[in-house]
Amino acid sequence: MTLFFRIGTLSCLFLSAVSVVSALSSTMEPIASEDLVFEEVDGLVAFEAEHFFKQETFGMRAWHLTTASRLVGLQPDPDGPHVVGSSGGAYLEILPDSRWTHNEELIRGENFSNEPGKLAILSYKVHFNNPGRYHVWARVYSTGSEDNGIHFGLNGQWPESGQRWQTVKKRAWQWDSRQRTEKVHVGVPGLLYLDIPSAGQHVINVSMREDGTELDRILLTSNSQYTPENQGPPTRLKQGSLPEPFGIPENYRETVLDWVEMRVGPALAGARLADGDGTVKISGELKQWHKVTLDLAGPYAHEGDKDPNPFTDYRYTVVFSHESGAPVYAVPGYFSADGNAAETSAESGSIWRAHFSPDLPGEWSYRIALVKGNWAAIEPDVGEAIPPYHGASGTIRIGNSDKRGTDFRAKGRLRYVGGHHLQHAGNGEFFLKAGPDAPETILAYADFDGTVAMKPNVPIKSWEPHAKDYNPGDPSWKNGKGKNLIGALNYLASKGMNSFSFLPYNAGGDGDNVWPFVSRDDKFHYDCSKLDQWGIIFSHAQSKGIYLHFKLQETEIDDNRHRDKDLVPESLDGGRLGPERKLYLRELIARFGHNLALNWNLSEENTQSYQEQNAMAEYILNTDPYQHHIVVHTYPGEQEKIYRALLGHRSVLTGASLQNPWHKVHQQTLRWVEASQAAGKPWVVANDEQNPAGYGVPPDPGYQGSSGWAEEDKPDEKYNLHDIRKYTLWGNLMAGGAGVEYYFGYGLPENDLVCEDFRSRDRSWDFCRIALEFFRHEGIPFWRMRNDNALVGNVQNDNSRFCFAKDGEIYLVYLPKGGTSDLDLSAASGAFSVWWFNPRNGGDLARGSVKRVMGGEIVSLGDPPADPIEDWLVVVR
Repeated sequence: MTLFFRIGTLSCLFLSAVSVVSALSSTMEPIASEDLVFEEVDGLVAFEAEHFFKQETFGMRAWHLTTASRLVGLQPDPDGPHVVGSSGGAYLEILPDSRWTHNEELIRGENFSNEPGKLAILSYKVHFNNPGRYHVWARVYSTGSEDNGIHFGLNGQWPESGQRWQTVKKRAWQWDSRQRTEKVHVGVPGLLYLDIPSAGQHVINVSMREDGTELDRILLTSNSQYTPENQGPPTRLKQGSLPEPFGIPENYRETVLDWVEMRVGPALAGARLADGDGTVKISGELKQWHKVTLDLAGPYAHEGDKDPNPFTDYRYTVVFSHESGAPVYAVPGYFSADGNAAETSAESGSIWRAHFSPDLPGEWSYRIALVKGNWAAIEPDVGEAIPPYHGASGTIRIGNSDKRGTDFRAKGRLRYVGGHHLQHAGNGEFFLKAGPDAPETILAYADFDGTVAMKPNVPIKSWEPHAKDYNPGDPSWKNGKGKNLIGALNYLASKGMNSFSFLPYNAGGDGDNVWPFVSRDDKFHYDCSKLDQWGIIFSHAQSKGIYLHFKLQETEIDDNRHRDKDLVPESLDGGRLGPERKLYLRELIARFGHNLALNWNLSEENTQSYQEQNAMAEYILNTDPYQHHIVVHTYPGEQEKIYRALLGHRSVLTGASLQNPWHKVHQQTLRWVEASQAAGKPWVVANDEQNPAGYGVPPDPGYQGSSGWAEEDKPDEKYNLHDIRKYTLWGNLMAGGAGVEYYFGYGLPENDLVCEDFRSRDRSWDFCRIALEFFRHEGIPFWRMRNDNALVGNVQNDNSRFCFAKDGEIYLVYLPKGGTSDLDLSAASGAFSVWWFNPRNGGDLARGSVKRVMGGEIVSLGDPPADPIEDWLVVVR
């Protein structure tokens, strides 16, 4: 291997009056005396990582001490120092660090060792008063997916129970205790322990598994339920004395800057650690409806900073106003690290970003507001202006869009216009949706930074079945990452689908593998690179005409009213509109609210109180400059209580996201369409989940040898994809609904948690495409139509036949079981043509046995062109 710094060559470099690089040998040597012995008391012992009495086997890698005055210059070390927040102002790091992500080569015996006791061994003396089993905790700072593993041993031996310590937490000093196993690569809590055979002195050993691991403290406890907090309990001594703790001088920031300059040069160091000069950069296609990005070179920050926290303690807003005087948008911005984090995985920088999607061509002016103060991001009255950034202004010239087809930039922003269907602001087109509601874990994708599996039965996705659907020229990141998920969206678009839903946060839920934070439980620090990579996926979806359904939370973690409180802690303020929830909403809106077609769903299977729902919805409305569609999803049994309270102007909701039995979709859609109309504020009502929960929408017969059901999991009441077409898809549309998203039941192949192949429902997508094309190609004015089942004799609104009509103009009669029907045209006048449409295969309208009927009476529609026992749609106009 290459030695980046030769020992002795750079033994004494001094910058500013502080020693920046000491001789490398000095950073590896013990600072504690050999007679130092720690003591276990009442089943607990904790000590600093730097207080080892011996280090061995450091030919390839070694543990190096880092303090504010000892910044190791050994390269590579891509993540820099993390002294702030460390206990005692010091920690150890295994260097060089040549593998910090999956992209770098794994070299066994050099930058990785799955065999304990082979590389970089530390030893600590501990006197145990109480022998027995001790669970081992370590406080570490993990900066990448490969800097988070060590081994623990006892008296020079390396028992299996002490091997492969692993953490999934990153970008902050945090405690963890879990063991990586063959099935659970992120580690299983509670499995990492050492058995102390007798009272008396023993030696605790630590050895390298992955280079780059940063170790602050070690703790052993006999209490399996104990979890250390903050920097952990104090150290107790049996013998010897502790070295003096290391301080952090006032000029530490300048010291770090000097250290970085020595490693990477002044220009890059300044870019990484210096405040920006206030330069504003405008990027993107400067066209109507396209994403325009405004970057401000502002205050330097790190996404793990706590004081000030770049996410909570700064409020960055850009006000855009059109030359005509309207509209004016106050767009929330966000901390963007180096501005290229999707590619670099940067955690720090001085770029502050805002996205804008202009409604009109012409000149737009902008003015920047950047203030700083405790909780300024979510408290509008908090914060002081930061010169020279605050008040910066300029203009942007916007041209006409050049997009065509399904690309939403050809149509304009999708908005609620007071009816039962959303409308594009650009071309006036109304919207019906169809697409997958599964998997809810779509963002649990291996190519996204910081994405890990917490449950062995819910693995991280590769989306490999859709690798073949990626097209040259499509976006990706980091030399080809993201291609498979881009391919999955391409496949959906090729099938005519225009919607998909996802959870951006499910920590503690069914999947427990998606969150926007730097680590699972840190809700005040956001992962800049991961979220930038999400943004690439969302932008591609919009270019393919695919609507973004943000299901903002999962009911299992929204509060703890439905789960054991000891098992599921409160999350995002337990359903209340507190600081966690406010920041979460603001970050998502700032990063993704510029997209033209989306809705904010308060949560899957929502169980918040009426007051909590209203507060959350109003916060979204007041934060989102574009006032996107807001809906709520809940259990079938909760709908009457929850939806009824939110109807009319009692809330800012503009729609409902229904979960119902597959054969009750028509009735429930009609129920809330009519109830919202009667309350004075029509809702956009979609059916987004089909029960029973174990089955939902089945795979195609023959998919992976399946008949459509897992053989051991067939429902008591048999149904198939044709029933879904008849009673779910057409059931919603004929009730005046806004469309469907298909849920994949947990008892089926390719289900709601593990699906990676949308082709599993290929035929069902065909049925959806046929329906959407019918309304579009036949010019059906569905946004001006209403359900009137009584016109076909269906006074019970059951599933026998449906009628969707604009009185005196057009009538759609759907016959799920085929046959024929009468139609009451008593209130109409004039002649009406009669055509038949095949919802199974699509195609042109065809003639049946009756070609023309007259208004003023009840008429027979005659027989279909063929297949009288199959479902048909009759078009009378």
